[in-house]
Amino acid sequence: MIERTTQPPLEKGTKTVLIADDNAISRKCLKSHLESFGYRIVAEVADGEKAVEEAKKHRPSLILLDIKMPRMGGIEAARIITNLSPVPIILITGHASEELAEEAAEAGVFAYLVKPVTRKHLLPAIKLAFTRFEEFKRLEEEVADLREALEARKLIEKAKGILMKRCKIDEEAAYRLLQTHSQKENRKMHEIAKMIIEASKLI
Repeated sequence: MIERTTQPPLEKGTKTVLIADDNAISRKCLKSHLESFGYRIVAEVADGEKAVEEAKKHRPSLILLDIKMPRMGGIEAARIITNLSPVPIILITGHASEELAEEAAEAGVFAYLVKPVTRKHLLPAIKLAFTRFEEFKRLEEEVADLREALEARKLIEKAKGILMKRCKIDEEAAYRLLQTHSQKENRKMHEIAKMIIEASKLI
């Protein structure tokens, strides 16, 4: 099922969103929150396959995917959409774990939210998704192709986690630290990230 409403033409700079969730109440809540932030909802779907179809059609600025949906889950849908054209994607899940974070990063997910999604937590997740997406675009310039960029991002996310824990700093500071070392050593960020991961195994 795809829900659309007749809307006026998009104004220049308006960010568009695709929502994919098999729960109609959840879709309605997400739509309400997003519209209050100034986003335009271009499609609401109830399964992963429809999400892929609508992403191809509308090329939204942002996509929200529920992790468990009929026909295709959120992570698989994210993987397909990312291979077609990378876009900031937020995964909505019932639980958070390190394994999920790694799998999601590899699939092209830039942030995730644990249910129930509140307005208070949605906006920071959106900002994080766009920030990480910009980081990813810079990574794409460093490496040869999308697959390598996704793998590089996975290493950087893991290295940031290690730095955050060891140095007791936030994510932004951890990223800046990686960036500084990259420039100082004249090496690519994912190479520095790999060194940090390897070093952490020895401690």
